[in-house]
Amino acid sequence: MNAAMNAATPDAAKRADVHAAADATPDAASHDHRRLGRELDLFDTDPLMGSGLPYWLPDGAAIRHTLEEFVRGRERRAGYRHVYSPVLGKRELYEISGHWAHYREDMFPPMDLGSEQVVLRPSLCPHHALIYRSRARSYRELPLRMAELGGMYRSELSGVLGGLTRVRAIQLNDAHVFCTPDQAADEAVAALELIREAHRALGIRPVRHRLSLPGAGGKYVADPALWERATALLTDVLERSGVPFEAVEGEAAFYGPKIDVQIADAAGRESTLSTVQIDFHQPERFGLQYTGADGAKHRPVMVHRSVIGSVERVVAHLIELYGGAFPAWLAPTQLVLLPLSEAEVAQAELLRQRCLDRGLRAEVAGPERGSLGARIREARLVPYQAVIGPREAVDDRVALRLRDGRRLDPLPAREALAGIGALVDACSAELWDGAPAGGGVGA
Repeated sequence: MNAAMNAATPDAAKRADVHAAADATPDAASHDHRRLGRELDLFDTDPLMGSGLPYWLPDGAAIRHTLEEFVRGRERRAGYRHVYSPVLGKRELYEISGHWAHYREDMFPPMDLGSEQVVLRPSLCPHHALIYRSRARSYRELPLRMAELGGMYRSELSGVLGGLTRVRAIQLNDAHVFCTPDQAADEAVAALELIREAHRALGIRPVRHRLSLPGAGGKYVADPALWERATALLTDVLERSGVPFEAVEGEAAFYGPKIDVQIADAAGRESTLSTVQIDFHQPERFGLQYTGADGAKHRPVMVHRSVIGSVERVVAHLIELYGGAFPAWLAPTQLVLLPLSEAEVAQAELLRQRCLDRGLRAEVAGPERGSLGARIREARLVPYQAVIGPREAVDDRVALRLRDGRRLDPLPAREALAGIGALVDACSAELWDGAPAGGGVGA
């Protein structure tokens, strides 16, 4: 970035460092989400808020909102219905679910509220169990697929907190399918396929699938028959899905085994992103029932599943995966408008409003921010740059530059926005006519 831009923009040097990181080979140093997230103004922390409690800046919030709407849309198409439930619950709720006995060390201390004690929830499943049992259920309603993007809280030790990957306030993409025992395996298979489809759209490549089993010395529900039954079902699910997997002891939830979809960062550190679980324990603890075709009462099965896991962890992974050069549909700014001079600024502002009306995230980078070359370099992570000169302003056209370095012939603005909008709406990984969104960045 040239001296003029350094003088005009105090954060220019910071952006230049980010751009250099995006161009480099992905490695732990250049693509560390903690560094990139702050340099790209996606998130930050403050000691007065506390450790493990990051806040989201506008650009990070745009990514988060896009992800949340993406997963909600996928869930709706898969037959899920969304609910909201409180982030607090009475201590008694978690005593019934088993969290208090098996998971208390990871929960925040109870708060006295009159004669009761309430707790910040460590999980959403007890709340969903209560929603299920709020009225009588028939086998005709099953499977009942209930989803929520909800907050939960874990009392993580300070030494393990870091960036967005280990936090104390978590926004979880969670869902629970209440179904008959005969439906459980099919629902788990469908959940695993939904996870695979979402990962493909996001560009995420899991490193392995793990069948997480109980281990010696852990705090697990003592019911060997239910553990054996759930393990057999999940093994069948993995085999039917054609997914290579390995069984690992000591990684199960306290109430049952689970399928963990593992990802790794540039340094090779592995973590769990998505999960599928089959749970016989909590339906029993909460006395869940449905009326069968025979008129008798039966116990449903809970299939727990998370498509993208916690929003914090998936955003951390995407920051490192793309080095800040996100696919167009996820990018905080999708199009930057570059008027050549003050004379074209008004046209650029009008075009920005048309972008906003179309649902595109656009900004104007006017000449007050430096030369055209400097502004182009500053916006190197933005998927699309639209140069507007005197001729384009008169003809309502734009000269598009793509992040991969290609320049398109001037197009009618309406045509350019329609093309970009179609790719964004499709959550496409392409920039234009088959160009990969993650290609090299040209000046």
